Amino acid sequence: MKTVNNAVCTFCGCLCDDISVDLADDGAVKIRGACANGKGHMEEYDASEASPMIRGRKASWDEAYREAADILSGARSPLFYGLSSTATEAQRKCVALADRLGAVVDTTSSVCHGPTGIAMQTFGEPTCSLGEVMNRADFLLFWGCNPMVAHSRHFTRYSLMPKGRFTPEGRKGRRVVLADIRETPSAKAVDRFLRIEQGRDYEVLTALRALVQGREMTATSVGGVPREELVSLAEEMTRCRYGAAFFGMGLTMTAGKDLNIGQYFSLVRDLNARTRFSVVAMRGHGNVAGADAVLTWQTGYPFAVSLAGGVPVYGPGEFTAVDMLARAEADAALVVASDPRAHFPAKAADYLDSIPHVVVDPNMSLTAAKATVYLPGAQYGVDAEGTYYRMDGVPIRTRAFRERSRPTDEEIFDRLLEEVDR
Repeated sequence: MKTVNNAVCTFCGCLCDDISVDLADDGAVKIRGACANGKGHMEEYDASEASPMIRGRKASWDEAYREAADILSGARSPLFYGLSSTATEAQRKCVALADRLGAVVDTTSSVCHGPTGIAMQTFGEPTCSLGEVMNRADFLLFWGCNPMVAHSRHFTRYSLMPKGRFTPEGRKGRRVVLADIRETPSAKAVDRFLRIEQGRDYEVLTALRALVQGREMTATSVGGVPREELVSLAEEMTRCRYGAAFFGMGLTMTAGKDLNIGQYFSLVRDLNARTRFSVVAMRGHGNVAGADAVLTWQTGYPFAVSLAGGVPVYGPGEFTAVDMLARAEADAALVVASDPRAHFPAKAADYLDSIPHVVVDPNMSLTAAKATVYLPGAQYGVDAEGTYYRMDGVPIRTRAFRERSRPTDEEIFDRLLEEVDR
């Protein structure tokens, strides 16, 4: 029996780095300290060597590389999508390949926190690290998110429960509020729940901003929330010593989108005139924050970037994957560590099936099963090492605890670059 401590779970944006792994002599793996999602993510991955597939048949790696390069280099309008569950080293090589081919690059942000990026460009983001939240925050606001389900260890490791330097009482020393359109499992863990009418987030946030600024509110309710509730919440937020505001897709993907996020950021900015407040997005995929960071570093923009003209062009709604596929504008695709077939609208998913597409993913998925070429890489955090960015933008180096028999995504893109040049 061998034990590996401080392994990193790459399932979600929490990137918990306190996981223990027991490796039995027969190769069996037991994960300790992870949530159910992380446990399955790390234990159920088959680290044995896997064969590439070309149109459903097994093929050699050389043959698969050549076929993938022929598909991508022969396309007039290739679309690259995903990137959010692979390491930044691979993301950088993928962007280089897109630049070489004049492709459009879009990350999973376009269907989750794309509005966050747009709002950040417009309003700025007064943010902090999760370590600061743990050590300092005595007031927590969660808006349009369900951490108990989507980020199972967030409450216990980063926000509600942990005892920090200036929060020695842990949960007892924190006031916690959740705002959402319905009661979720997370609502049972907080001190106050605000039920907001569907699509009325912008109005509620505007009212809160006015109250924080000291203005009078005459309406009896806004967005289904009584005036007394809003007044009380504004007073609580301004009286706290250090507040942290979290938000999820319940705010980014409802009516208003980036305008909602802009109001949320502006509310935090207003609160900083009265106390100390920060905001953190509840990012979903393990390295979606890294994908945005790498794409911004390489092109100047976080998602939906066209490299077709030789210079980066930013176009949410124009160069986002769902829109390009729904309008039948891509004639080939590269899907990286993502499963759009399982999540995209039917029109976009069906069109993806109709064009040649290459999938790079450690696990078989609905998209990989129908891929023209499937390249099964190693899984970072299990049998490959790489850099991931936590939801708060902190880079974390993953560890490998199993022997590797597959190429990493970075190595796959290196070969694809060689084949495209050939």
